[in-house]
Formats: sequence, structure tokens, C-alpha cells
Amino acid sequence: MEEINNIEVVPCTESNYLKPFRLLYNQNGTKKSWDFMRTHDSVSVLIFNTTSHCFVLVKQFRPAVYMCEWEKAKTKTSQGAVKTEEGEASESQEGQSAAAEDTSSQWPPASAGVTYELCAGLVDKPDLSLEEIARQEVLEECGYDVPASKLKRITSYRSGVGVTGAKQTMFYAEVSDDNCVSAGGGEPREGELIEVVKVPLHEAMTFAYDERIPKTMGVIFSFIWFHNNMSPKYKISTNV
Repeated sequence: MEEINNIEVVPCTESNYLKPFRLLYNQNGTKKSWDFMRTHDSVSVLIFNTTSHCFVLVKQFRPAVYMCEWEKAKTKTSQGAVKTEEGEASESQEGQSAAAEDTSSQWPPASAGVTYELCAGLVDKPDLSLEEIARQEVLEECGYDVPASKLKRITSYRSGVGVTGAKQTMFYAEVSDDNCVSAGGGEPREGELIEVVKVPLHEAMTFAYDERIPKTMGVIFSFIWFHNNMSPKYKISTNV
């Protein structure tokens, strides 16, 4: 997961997952336009292992996150170079400026694009229910075989409302070590490279609010949901 190389950014002229559009419309008599992406809805699953009293998350490299971090690092480096050039440049300052320019072209480590997430997947199989799709994702990504009937629907919500407006439906699944039939890791044929991660119940809220740990909003929300609705059942504090 940590070996990312031969990076190249190219135009995306065709995609099975994203389709860009521009909407032209009138709102209260004012002409407006808005660019958006059409994409698939998705499902996510908060998995709780009742044997070890831990949450089961996935950890993976996300190119979009990586590129955001690269752009941020490049901007900071460029600003630093400009400030150096504004002053009277000595030979050493000129050398530092050149070094800054070299640094701006370097890629950050792969870890800059790695995030912790709920097990999740696209709703791209019209013949399957949301529960069946979620069940498949739990099996493929985390290695637990859970009947679709055992999945509890938490809620659904719109994600990326400014860009995609897609809907994600979140489920809750209780598993035990007996349900574990494989190591998980995703589907290699689909290019997935996923690491299964376990977060102990008593550390969950600390994990959720630690800004140093890159994670999705789904992780934070689902941990809070569990704390409010399920933690009394296990009589274990999830407080920070």
C-alpha cells in the first residue's frame, strides 16, 4: 500500500464512475449555472466484532486525498519561494529558493493519501438489494460472512452535495470471530488493496475525534451513533 510510484496526471475523457455536467437554470428570476458529477449511490457498514469488542474498519490509499495533499504542499512551497525572492537574495538564499522549487515538484509519501473508512461500496448492481450489496462488501473487504437479514439500517444521507449529490445508506453489522471466513482485503481484480483495521471499543471516541488520524465523516458519525444507541448493551464506556 505504501509503494506509490510512476505517478502521472492525465485528462479524464471517459469514466464508468464519474460523468461531468453543467446545469443551467433560473432561480427566483436569476439565471444560474452549476457544475456537478453524476455518480453511483453507495452503501457503508459499521462492523462491530462482539468477540473482541472492536470495530472493524478498512484502510486504503485514496488518489483524490493524495492529490489534495500534494496541491496543498505545492502551494506552501511556492509561497515560501516567493517570500524568499522578495527579500535581498544572497547566494545562499538563491540556493534555498532553487531547492524550494525542486521540492515543489516532488511527490509526498503515499501515506498522505491513506485514510481510515467504513467498509463500503458502490450501488452498481441493480438486481441486488442494498442489504445484499452491503453483505458482499463486508465479505470482500473484511472477510466476514454475515446474512443480509442481520444488517441493521442506520440511516441514509446525501454526500458531496456540492459536487455529486449521491446518496449513501449506512448499515450496522454485528459479527463474531466465527463469522470470519477470510482475511478480506478487497477484490484484486477491481484494483482494490485494502487493509483491515480493528479499533477497540473503549478507544473509539478518542479515535473519532483525533484529527491526526485521516478518516471519513462516516467513521465519526457511526461511532457517535454506536455510543448513543448501542454502548449501554455492552456496558463499556466509549467516552473520550
